Amino acid sequence: MSKTHLKADSLAFTLLGAARAVAQVKTGTALPQALAATFAQTGAPPQARGAMQDIAYRTMRRLGRAEALLALLANKPPSPAELHALLCCALALVSDDSTARGDAPYEDFTVVDQAVTACAADLSMAHAKGMVNAVLRRFLREREALLQQALKREEARWNYPRWWTDTLKKSYPGDWEAILRAGNANPPLTLRINVRKTSMDDYLRILTDKGIAASTIGPYAVRLERPIPVTQIPGFEQGLVSVQDAAAQLAAPLLDLRDGMRVLDACAAPGGKTGHILESAEVDLLALDSDPKRLARIEENLQRLQLKASLKTGDAAGSGWWDGQPFDRILADVPCTASGIVRRHPDIRWLRRKEDAARLATVSATILDNLWQMLRPDGKLLFVTCSLWPQESEMQAAAFAARHQAIRLSAPGQLLPTVAAGQDHDGLFYALFQKAPV
Repeated sequence: MSKTHLKADSLAFTLLGAARAVAQVKTGTALPQALAATFAQTGAPPQARGAMQDIAYRTMRRLGRAEALLALLANKPPSPAELHALLCCALALVSDDSTARGDAPYEDFTVVDQAVTACAADLSMAHAKGMVNAVLRRFLREREALLQQALKREEARWNYPRWWTDTLKKSYPGDWEAILRAGNANPPLTLRINVRKTSMDDYLRILTDKGIAASTIGPYAVRLERPIPVTQIPGFEQGLVSVQDAAAQLAAPLLDLRDGMRVLDACAAPGGKTGHILESAEVDLLALDSDPKRLARIEENLQRLQLKASLKTGDAAGSGWWDGQPFDRILADVPCTASGIVRRHPDIRWLRRKEDAARLATVSATILDNLWQMLRPDGKLLFVTCSLWPQESEMQAAAFAARHQAIRLSAPGQLLPTVAAGQDHDGLFYALFQKAPV
């Protein structure tokens, strides 16, 4: 998307940018990368970037419904792809559940007007501005009837691909509806207390003094009642806290760390668990990742926390990076479909395919087998995945234990995504293994 004559503070500019990002997701690009490219191409200022991101994420959470409505409203699929995406963004806004509560981010007719303006401003779809106007105005006139008809489709009712809901029904027959609802919720802003620099009680007092409502949802986890920009989080720049989901905060304690241990954090980026390990004990930590750019993010986080680790670029499925010295503890946060964190990354549901779980489980098994040989006798390996699919979690853990005669220790197993007052976390899986002593 090139720069347009639209004002950067207009909803039309925002809708056009969000639509371009959504269209890129439909071609297989992850939403954060699609947004970054759109920001660069448009020269959008920070406030407009935030608005584009908000609309794009809303659309990903409502895409099933938006596309079902569009199929009812348009005689044929709108083309080009950006036009289809623009209509989906607009329909996601005007059909949002919040509309009924009176707290929608924009007035319905403002969305219609600005969607038409956005369409007219782009040469590739200016011809369709009349159609955009007609489609959206018809939706406003016939909202209830159209929604009732669209929601007969399961993809529209739940906003997930049909194979996704079918897999959840089979895997979690008693919980699948709650899992889907949790995945459609807005994620909380959860902080991890750095016990090297503060305590839970002291930090809660800091938040109270700043007028920031929060609650404790774990030994180190504080959930803010309302998300705020990272730059406004008290003590963040000083390393008092880090942003990390409550479920992810279980990894470091499960490793049973002691000072002086040699620890490997495999597949370490973006480094949340790396920082927590170093906050927990004085260990010799190697953080490994295959992407040097992602390793640079770990370094930035460690500098903020005033902690040190050895960082190395390498493939956890290989051993070219290993010096041959065994590790006391290994954290294996392996690649997966990320099906347990869709509330934070709603584009994942539309990017993944049913066969991805089997493919990624094969990759993860290779990594686990490789890392096991690097663990010292009596050492512990923690297998972590942010997937809900048993093929990537419990089935993987059971097969690994059988292959290596590994001692399986107590760990949470599959955590389902939960949205509740006392618990609010993503869907992660934990399995802890110990190698037999010599």
